[in-house]
Amino acid sequence: MERNQSRRQIAVTRQSLFDQGFLDEQFVQLEELQDDANPNFVEEIATLYYRDSSRLINNLEQALEKSPLDFNKLDNYMHQLKGSSTSIGAKKVKAECTQFREYCRTGNGEGCVRTFQQLKKEYGLLKRKLEAYFQMVRQAGPSQVACRPK
Repeated sequence: MERNQSRRQIAVTRQSLFDQGFLDEQFVQLEELQDDANPNFVEEIATLYYRDSSRLINNLEQALEKSPLDFNKLDNYMHQLKGSSTSIGAKKVKAECTQFREYCRTGNGEGCVRTFQQLKKEYGLLKRKLEAYFQMVRQAGPSQVACRPK
């Protein structure tokens, strides 16, 4: 009984990540690669994403403090972050990356700074929500199969 309840809670939490726009279809595709041989695949990918992306965010922060702004360098860093975010299905983070890159193309430093602050907020929210989700999954044990969000 308790196991079924925790499975339901996991499903509700997972669905809310899609409903709130934090994740997209790419996350489901990652889940489909997870199997008995590698039951923590998605969590491992997310952990790698956060390790790499935190380095990129740090690089972006430093580059945004320089004057004049090097829009090519900023765009390069953001291109990498957008690619990583796309690969794990981080929908809101990816959208902020796209907006930031547009500001780089038009040379809008103020827009870059403002969008970067929003990106960090969305990134932090997603990280906390995914960490809570993965913790629930670990506690419930294996057997969660990927399914399309409603």
